[in-house]
Amino acid sequence: MANDLSLRIVIVDDSPVRAAILSEGLQEAGFVNVLRLEGVHNLLERIYAIDPDVILIDLENPSRDTIEQMFQVSREVKRPVAMFVDQSDSQTIAAAIDAGVASYVVDGLRKDRVRPILETTMSRYRAFARLRAELEEARSQLEERKLLDRAKLILMKARNIDEQTAYGLIRRTAMNEKKRLVDIAQSIITAAELLR
Repeated sequence: MANDLSLRIVIVDDSPVRAAILSEGLQEAGFVNVLRLEGVHNLLERIYAIDPDVILIDLENPSRDTIEQMFQVSREVKRPVAMFVDQSDSQTIAAAIDAGVASYVVDGLRKDRVRPILETTMSRYRAFARLRAELEEARSQLEERKLLDRAKLILMKARNIDEQTAYGLIRRTAMNEKKRLVDIAQSIITAAELLR
């Protein structure tokens, strides 16, 4: 993310008084690039247009529909989100975590807490993003491994060769064609499916 104090921060809040608490807390902490959005109409589009670094959502007594819309924002925009609410229940907290809300603060709207909450939100978001990336990488490697194993099996049956020889053929072809092993494996699988 950008230098901490130059972060683009969006506050989503219908209450001018509550938004002022967040804004003052951010300004006192040195943040200058703060924008407040009122209302939830076309919220996702407006947030995309601003492309903030962090989103602070303040919901005094939100309806289920409003909470679900805020969770959708959290899922879609892939940015750190802190949500301030006056009251909550365990089901809503669980839904917030599932939606990717990095900080869910119940009855904690005080300007002296804004900076530590913002820092915690960003740290949690980065940690979750790292875990997500690692999980995606592991899934990708597993899928590539499955394709490679399938291609080896096709070659073993078609040429009556062992696994090591099949792997060697795929590897040599990948080196000669300057392609990845998985690309050659996919080509073998596609060709085998066409020849059925």
